[in-house]
Amino acid sequence: MSQFSTEQLDALARALKLQARTLGFQDCAITLPDAHQEAEAIQHWLDKGYQGSMDYLTQNVEKRLDPTLLVPGTQRIIMLRMDYLPAGAPITGILRNPDKAYVARYTLGRDYHKLIRKRLKQLGQWLDAQVEGAEVRFRPFVDSAPVLERPLARNAGLGWIGKHTLLLNRQAGSWFLLGELFIDLPLPIDPPETESHCGRCSACIDICPTQAFPEPGVLDARRCISYLTIEHRGSIPPELRPLMGNRIFGCDDCQLICPWNRFAKRSDEPDFQPRHGIDQAGLLELFAWDEETFLKRTEGSAIRRTGYEGWQRNLAVALGNSRGGDAVTKALQGRREQSSALVQEHIDWALQQLRNAAGPSPLPILDHPGARRLPE
Repeated sequence: MSQFSTEQLDALARALKLQARTLGFQDCAITLPDAHQEAEAIQHWLDKGYQGSMDYLTQNVEKRLDPTLLVPGTQRIIMLRMDYLPAGAPITGILRNPDKAYVARYTLGRDYHKLIRKRLKQLGQWLDAQVEGAEVRFRPFVDSAPVLERPLARNAGLGWIGKHTLLLNRQAGSWFLLGELFIDLPLPIDPPETESHCGRCSACIDICPTQAFPEPGVLDARRCISYLTIEHRGSIPPELRPLMGNRIFGCDDCQLICPWNRFAKRSDEPDFQPRHGIDQAGLLELFAWDEETFLKRTEGSAIRRTGYEGWQRNLAVALGNSRGGDAVTKALQGRREQSSALVQEHIDWALQQLRNAAGPSPLPILDHPGARRLPE
């Protein structure tokens, strides 16, 4: 679309960023469709097997490095971020109570994929409407295609990639989600973030319950609680189960301890607000759900990804790490015979764990020197 002058494209980019805020995004920046600088790091990560059972990450590597292979004709990628930490949802108060269920804060409400994709589509339609006499081809993505969104967001200047591998922003910490809009319009690009602002801090690495960071900026997914409770479909390694505490879907510890998150803003987006009281639910309450209840209560939620079997598996582990008691033992025993072999294995572990344990292990994040910074 060479018919546009530099001044017109500049004005359109400014208007685009204002429209993005109108649609509920907190930040918007533009970058080139190029992530080739990540090639060596990706290959090293894959060679180590850190992807675990996520075989899809070994596929379409070239498309990840060159987004124009994913969407031919792409000239720019619009990167956007949206704060998701729900207002009022307790955090460390849940981690302090081993009989409660901790669910990663990003998934307490409606599935973010649907919400952000809808807004991205609206932004693309708005952009198309601004360009008279031509059609802007666009395609939105939200964590659903071979796109290296964090490196691209860094290239667009939205932040730097921290030692915990998440994107960090000096004004917003890391409690946000990313989305991208591929377009065939040569809008002016924004300057990249070229420096890390983590300094010598290693709190996120130190606090990880399962020590999933073999080195700064590298995640071994096979030890990550988020991977184990969401992506992993098989048996959770027994040596990692006691370290999971009451985290039944995802883990936020590396974010909770990060000093930059003192700048994080709570979201007033209605779709991110907790549903069905899951932000404060007890383990026994959730373990009592049958599959029909699970499907009903998680309709439109990212929690569906783990499936009912994974949900029961995760809860069995958490109950094994709880305070125990007759009610817990009875619930585990009562669920055993109607469960799959996978869930039975974890129930048996939980029962043995409760018999052996004098009480739940202290949660390491609450003993960390930085715990005084943690939001309740």
